[in-house]
Amino acid sequence: MVVLIDDAGYGLASTFGGLIETPTFDRLADEGLRYCQFHTTALCAPTRASLLTGRNHHTAASGVIGEQATGFPGYTGIIPKSCGTFVETLSQNGYATAWFGKNHNVPDNMTSPAGPFDNWPTNMGFDYFYGFIAGETDQFYPQLVRNTTPVEPPRTPEEGYHLTEDLADECVQWMRTQKSIAPDRPFFAYFAPGAMHAPHQPPLDRRGRHDGQFDFGWDEYRARVFQRQLDLGVIPSGTDLTERHAEIPAWDDHTEDEQHLFRRQFENFADYLAATDEQVGRLVDTLEELGELDNTLFLYVMGDNGSSAEGTLIGTFNEIHTLNGYQEDIADLLPHAEEWGMPGSSPHMAVGWAHAGDTPFQWTKQIASHFGGTRNGMVVHWPARITDAGSRRFQFHHVIDVAPTVLEAVGISEPTMVNGVPQTPIDGTSFAYTFTDDPATSRHRTQYFEIYGNRGIYHDGWMASCWHGRLPWINAGSFPWDDDTWELYDIAEDFSQAHDLAALHPEKLTEMQELFLVEASKHNVLPLDDRFAERLDVRLRPSYFFGREHVSFPPSLRRLPEGSGPKLNNVDHIVSVPVTIPDDGAEGVLFHVGGDTAGWVLYVRDGKLVYHYNFFNLRRHTLESDRPVPHGDTTLGFRFTSADVPGGSATVDLVVDGEPAGHLDLPEQVRARFGVESMSVGVNTGSPVDEYYRTRGGFPFTGRIHRVDIDFVSDVADISPEEKVRQYLGMD
Repeated sequence: MVVLIDDAGYGLASTFGGLIETPTFDRLADEGLRYCQFHTTALCAPTRASLLTGRNHHTAASGVIGEQATGFPGYTGIIPKSCGTFVETLSQNGYATAWFGKNHNVPDNMTSPAGPFDNWPTNMGFDYFYGFIAGETDQFYPQLVRNTTPVEPPRTPEEGYHLTEDLADECVQWMRTQKSIAPDRPFFAYFAPGAMHAPHQPPLDRRGRHDGQFDFGWDEYRARVFQRQLDLGVIPSGTDLTERHAEIPAWDDHTEDEQHLFRRQFENFADYLAATDEQVGRLVDTLEELGELDNTLFLYVMGDNGSSAEGTLIGTFNEIHTLNGYQEDIADLLPHAEEWGMPGSSPHMAVGWAHAGDTPFQWTKQIASHFGGTRNGMVVHWPARITDAGSRRFQFHHVIDVAPTVLEAVGISEPTMVNGVPQTPIDGTSFAYTFTDDPATSRHRTQYFEIYGNRGIYHDGWMASCWHGRLPWINAGSFPWDDDTWELYDIAEDFSQAHDLAALHPEKLTEMQELFLVEASKHNVLPLDDRFAERLDVRLRPSYFFGREHVSFPPSLRRLPEGSGPKLNNVDHIVSVPVTIPDDGAEGVLFHVGGDTAGWVLYVRDGKLVYHYNFFNLRRHTLESDRPVPHGDTTLGFRFTSADVPGGSATVDLVVDGEPAGHLDLPEQVRARFGVESMSVGVNTGSPVDEYYRTRGGFPFTGRIHRVDIDFVSDVADISPEEKVRQYLGMD
């Protein structure tokens, strides 16, 4: 069993000194081993590719998120067949295999029901998949997929639905089924919930459990966690707490009203993490009830990178609004403090909390040069083999080491051929030797790091680090390589990277820089690429809809992801929906794109045609036809005419049975993406675009839809590629 939590830093969970209780993590640690120098890549999709393949992320062609993929071998976003997953090897050796939760290793333009499905879980060694194919999803209205088929959640938020619980339900059911049918057959389960990635949405019945627990703010949080870490022994004696960077405001710099908002942000986050750990506890309980816990190798990794600083310096109530390049104003956020994390919100916390969550290290997610981006707590539980329960391990290891560890533990050799494809050798080093021994030196001697030009190299206790200059909450811009400054740390004596020794040991620094270039050349890191604008140009990657002037969707279309569909904002288009209205009338959704965060919908209500545009739940614009919808066969639709500026004004003209039926001057548009939801015909899948039908189960159309025709009559007025990066990075 591998559990991988999202966007959670070293200083959050109680198991590694954090102030958020994680009793399941604690229990497994007390009965197993805490790994205090375990590392990830500093970004979600690269870490996940490395975990599954045992190769460095550039070797697995995942040096960046798929939305920024290029043709360079280390950056295509398509895991090559020469980097088969260790799960494929387990499957071919008799294991039942399943994946529950997040998969962000499918390129954005390959996530639709048309595939291709080569990089989907069921073609990577997994018998079964239940989760979402994206960087994030709503916890109350998730974009669910079962194997390769989009499905709807089994309940509504009002009925108590929450994604993480649903994923645990599925995993528990799958484990019980496997053992009831084939009790002697081993299984592998990969549980990767979207938590703790934004949107930060705890279950409704778990809200409020941390009220008042963090009134002291993020600076004091760091101090308290640091002391707890020393007391727990998860950082060595003599470790120093790194300084808060000047770019991150101090807690005391804010007013009392602002501090109240920030407290609510982290209380909400803590509710979310504690509830997530509870669901992992259900998996542990199930294994125990099945009599399999002691003989199950259970790896629980708290984070695929450090805590995320993508929520801006003040947080956001709608992260999609922020990712579209709009700046939040603290005055707009204050009224939403008590709604933070509720259905209809899509919140993220302030940078100060993210940095505190990475105590005692510098920086956060995205910064691969420093441990705030790459150091994550891991626990290994296996009573049948571990002889030193409750101990700490300080050997240097990395996420690429998971695959060879699992293979060694179960006694399977690394394959040289998988499905007829010769394999690139696994880069990782098994840490199974630490299960029964605690040697002073690690067998993983060398490890490079690189994300967005932030780079580092570890070798035998030394770490050279180069932050490339972009703040992780800015997510835009490019910096000259000649301005880079390298730092040098003696990790054997300086666990937290608090003391830069570059000036004292210039020869050692040069040696490490040269080693980085050797490793970078070996693993497809080169050419180093900090470009944002060019890499986000959609013309660099294929699309089923590129260049098409006409699209016709069948009435059965459900959950076409926005990233795999046609662009439906900032472009002139005509939507025509031939329908049959029964004699007693009809109502419901004809077509929609997006949901709570932003989007538009065309539907029938009270005998009238309605167009509704949701501008980030800040402002809403509704147009109702000035004539009724006729019965029988008719065509309903509208013409959308966009300004030439992305996010600019537009006009909407309704058409009923071929005749004009109403005009709307739309003062604003979403500049880029509506969010992480989908487009569907005949029902609003996911969260509702319009609050009018929130409690009506997607408001399915009660007449007959023949098809939805969309004609494009102009080029797209697109946002700049620099702005587009805000979305893609934040959604990872």
